[in-house]
Amino acid sequence: MNNDRFLRRFLSHIKCSRCGQTFEVGDVNVLGNQDELWFLSVSCPMCHNQGLVAAVIRDGKGRQVATELTEREFHQIRRLAPLTMDDVLDMHNFLKAYGGTLREAMGQEMTEGR
Repeated sequence: MNNDRFLRRFLSHIKCSRCGQTFEVGDVNVLGNQDELWFLSVSCPMCHNQGLVAAVIRDGKGRQVATELTEREFHQIRRLAPLTMDDVLDMHNFLKAYGGTLREAMGQEMTEGR
C-alpha cells in the first residue's frame, strides 16, 4: 500500500473544522513519518485554515489483543450477539437506580444474568 497516496485520499474526505469545506487531495501535504506515525498538514481551499494531522498507519495485519481471558473464553465472547441500544439503556437504568457499590452491582448483574 502506498501510505502517502492513501493518506491524501483519506483526508480528502475530511471537512475543515472552521468552515466545513471538504479538503482536496492537493490540500494535503505529507510532512514525514516515523515508522507507523505519519505527520501531515492540511490547508482549507475555502477559508485557508491550516491544520496538522498525526495518523497511525499499520500494515493491515490483525490486531493483537491483550487479555486475561483464556482462548476458550475469548471465542465464547466473540460468538455473543452485539450489544443493542436497548442493552445499553437497560444497563443505564439499572445503574441509575442502583444504590450500592460498583463491585456489588457487577456481582448482582452477573448473578441475575445467569
